[in-house]
Amino acid sequence: MALRIIRKAGDPVLREAAKEVRKITPVLKVLLDDMVETMYSVQGVGLAAPQVGVGKRVIVVDVRDENGLLKMINPVITGREGRETDMEGCLSFPGIQGEVERDHRIMLRALDPEGEEMEICASGLLARALQHEIDHLDGVLFVDRAVHIAEEARSKAGQ
Repeated sequence: MALRIIRKAGDPVLREAAKEVRKITPVLKVLLDDMVETMYSVQGVGLAAPQVGVGKRVIVVDVRDENGLLKMINPVITGREGRETDMEGCLSFPGIQGEVERDHRIMLRALDPEGEEMEICASGLLARALQHEIDHLDGVLFVDRAVHIAEEARSKAGQ
């Protein structure tokens, strides 16, 4: 496994729609493992392939709940319930947070790394993280959906 460079705001790859994965290959599995390592290295809860410069419909999410680490290929939201607004950040926008309205509960279908279909019903933080990462696959960024954007407070040391 290897750490990948996380693309930052302004990188055109973040605005491109990712392509559907047609075949699960060893290279794709390495990408997933690299994405997991990269996400954990910066204490993230989710990462989409475009954020590491790869235009494929692949995400990894771990909100440290009973679902554990999720590696998803070609995720599709199949159902939605309720709405809620909460703060979000993004590894591609360090130092920025925004209030974003999202579905409270979603149903999702995807493939796992072995090509098996998986279905998940998620609510709260997991639903928010999944929606955030799927947005990345469509070239949509959390700042596009935010009703309010705020820079994180700097420390008194003037960092």
